[in-house]
Amino acid sequence: MSEYVIGFHEIDRSGILKVGGKGANLGELSKIDGIAVPDGFCVTTEVFKKITENNQEIKTLLEKLSDLKAEDRIAIAEISKIIRITIENVPIPDYLTKEIEAYLGRFKYDEAFAVRSSATAEDLPTASFAGQQDTYLNIIGKQAIFKYISKCWASLFTDRAIVYRIQNGFDHHKVQLAVVVQKMISAEAAGIMFTADPVTGNRKVLSIDASFGLGEALVSGLVNADNYQVCAGKITDKKISTKKMAIWSVKDGGTKSQKLSQEQQNRHALTDEQILQLEKLGRKIEAHFGSPQDIEWCCIGDAFYILQSRPITTLYPVPEADDKEKHVYISVGHQQMMTDPMKPLGLSLWQLRAARPMFKAGGRLFVDVMDSLITPTGRKNLLEAMGQHDPLIKDALITITERADFIKLLPDEGESPLIVKSTKGLSAADILAQVGNDPDIVFELIKHSEASIEILKQNIQMKSGPALFDFILEDIELSKKMTFDSKHINVIIAAMNAASWINEKMGEWLDEKNVADVLSQSVSNNITSEMGLALLDVADAIRPYPEVINYLQEVKDDHFLDQLLHFQSGALAKSAIDGYLNRYGMRCAGEIDITNTRWSEKPSILIPIILSNIKNFEPNAGKLKFDHGRSQALKKENELLDRLAFLPEAEQKIRETKEMISLLRNFAGYREYPKYGIVSRFYVYKEALIKEAEKLLEARVIDEKEAIYYLTFDELKEVVRTHKLNAKLIAQRKEEHRLFEKLNPPRVITSDGEIVSGRYKHENLPTGAIVGLAVSTGVIEGRARVILNIEDADLENGDILVTTFTDPSWTPLFVSIKGLITEVGGLMTHGAVIAREYGLPAVVGVENATRLIKDGQRIRVNGTDGYVEILES
Repeated sequence: MSEYVIGFHEIDRSGILKVGGKGANLGELSKIDGIAVPDGFCVTTEVFKKITENNQEIKTLLEKLSDLKAEDRIAIAEISKIIRITIENVPIPDYLTKEIEAYLGRFKYDEAFAVRSSATAEDLPTASFAGQQDTYLNIIGKQAIFKYISKCWASLFTDRAIVYRIQNGFDHHKVQLAVVVQKMISAEAAGIMFTADPVTGNRKVLSIDASFGLGEALVSGLVNADNYQVCAGKITDKKISTKKMAIWSVKDGGTKSQKLSQEQQNRHALTDEQILQLEKLGRKIEAHFGSPQDIEWCCIGDAFYILQSRPITTLYPVPEADDKEKHVYISVGHQQMMTDPMKPLGLSLWQLRAARPMFKAGGRLFVDVMDSLITPTGRKNLLEAMGQHDPLIKDALITITERADFIKLLPDEGESPLIVKSTKGLSAADILAQVGNDPDIVFELIKHSEASIEILKQNIQMKSGPALFDFILEDIELSKKMTFDSKHINVIIAAMNAASWINEKMGEWLDEKNVADVLSQSVSNNITSEMGLALLDVADAIRPYPEVINYLQEVKDDHFLDQLLHFQSGALAKSAIDGYLNRYGMRCAGEIDITNTRWSEKPSILIPIILSNIKNFEPNAGKLKFDHGRSQALKKENELLDRLAFLPEAEQKIRETKEMISLLRNFAGYREYPKYGIVSRFYVYKEALIKEAEKLLEARVIDEKEAIYYLTFDELKEVVRTHKLNAKLIAQRKEEHRLFEKLNPPRVITSDGEIVSGRYKHENLPTGAIVGLAVSTGVIEGRARVILNIEDADLENGDILVTTFTDPSWTPLFVSIKGLITEVGGLMTHGAVIAREYGLPAVVGVENATRLIKDGQRIRVNGTDGYVEILES
């Protein structure tokens, strides 16, 4: 095999470093029986290396490129232009011209070729780099081929290719370029075939785009293509576009655009027979590569040629399952308010903690709800529960259930696997009967949980090695029993039912919307809202000491607590922060993932929030806020009771309403406690596992403590037992996690890979309103602050927070804002609960909110009807 020129028949997918992604895939395609690939060869990356590495000017310019960011467009344009000119002016080496001439001797002297760039970072399973380098069509003659080979080399350094590499983390020095020289097919029709629907992700639906002439017209956007969809060998949909233009090969080389006749413009580019023939070829190619493919094709008559095949990199992975049955998966992250990817250790521990099986996909967890959807009662309960958690999930599930071909309804068989049942039609007496209305129940539940955690802290100290893992598994089972204890569950459900009853009855009797939101302000025993107010108390402890404040403004690392003791008043400040961390230090953003950094591990995360509280609030603000919320709730209660006195059967209505308000205020705060208990236990586990990691580090089994985060719980146990580790596995998992961070997880996905999106059912909205779910009543106007990371929060008192999601760790920011908008959330998710308790108008589940709303815009949040208006930019 030559070092510089290789024929397709000599190439397979392992040759990517020599011939690039496009070349490797063409070599692999040419080996599939029944797939016609136009013949050709590749000029290898070795030639490109010699040309670029032996040229000092190019090397110097590459060094300059490495220091640039994607935003440095002007500098990138200047450097890239010089590199391209330099490469194009380098003469083709003699050793290469001789080998190319030898290959060209196998073809007719006037044969036309396509000359295509093929980068080593191209057509990969994780990044397509589609269209980043150049392709030249219908090239005739040796000298023209040499010229366009040089142009392909130069195209590795177009502005767009450089920016794409920077954005995707590819080193300019490490990306090499081969060139594909392939026999040109003067196609009658051409296009692209996706073996999975690129819009919905459905792996059962194959989608074909087709137009007349060369595929370049379609790729470059000159024409609207026909679209054909095929499922299980049947054409399920056709969309015929008006194709005004086509690109054709020119006899003497090059291409030309030509207007199509009126008759041809609206003609099918492919017959039904051709469509089905092409589908068979697509499925054969997909089976060979083992994943959904994006395939370029062309045809002359009924003869199809495959010009390229690459993995479809934009599809969200299908949750793993061990069978071929149909499944409907809903996102755990959208209900837990954490849609970022989790690392393997975090995933596996949350799976162990779950009440029912959870399935991994793209670094996230999903629950299969097919068992609920197939029976009338299960379906009813699930849809009503999702109406509380996330109406977009509910609407997507309704869309799926309306398809008779996907889910067949079975007779009811016993209880639904869901805990939450319908609350409609429950009387006040029914709700009270669930658990009573004694606030001591909540105190006892909290006392029992805290005692259990203290016992865990003591007992885990005596465990190490594999025995530690067995102990953690036993404690997880104990924790699950506590979480699903009937008294614990009934307290939470009773508070939810009381809120629903109040909203329903006050709407019916007094024509008032969402009054439970106001009545929920400043309830007792809400650990999460207390956490936000407690940080105001920390600010009070530090506020009198300017030297401490000045020091905290300069804090750059996490040793600042010890340094505080150097100040005369530093001990008081340190004591206040330590006290806060002792109570809440196990919390952090994305806290369901045990691997995420806790506040106790990095207390500097809290410093900007403390300083903001000092700036924005007067002393004693925490107590004043709580007292104000409580007085607002009492005022609303008295107002309701006064108005009820004028209604028929007033005495009974007043009595029932007072009972439900009392129950709500006694029990609603406990809704936040179970998560606090789970996270507290997880932090105890984490500290113990980190000690095991330190032993592995000392024994040189791992090279950093954080390596254990990329192992599952069972894998880590085995490494602790054997002191053996596959280092490549850690590197692979890190790369996977980096790629998962780029994925946007769906709320609902089927086992066919189809992403089903829900819609809100709002009517009579203002023009231009951005729709979401109303979760905390009220209308407020203010400045939007779009914040994606809690550490970057720079809030003024009265701002409106706009973000992707808020878990309990965001609560300290809530004391500074007057409204909340999130992309993820439901009526009972943590952000919604705390927004109601703090009296903040809030709209959640606003898709793409952080892109539609710009930082600094003046906006209006309608937390009563569930929409946002942009007032001025």
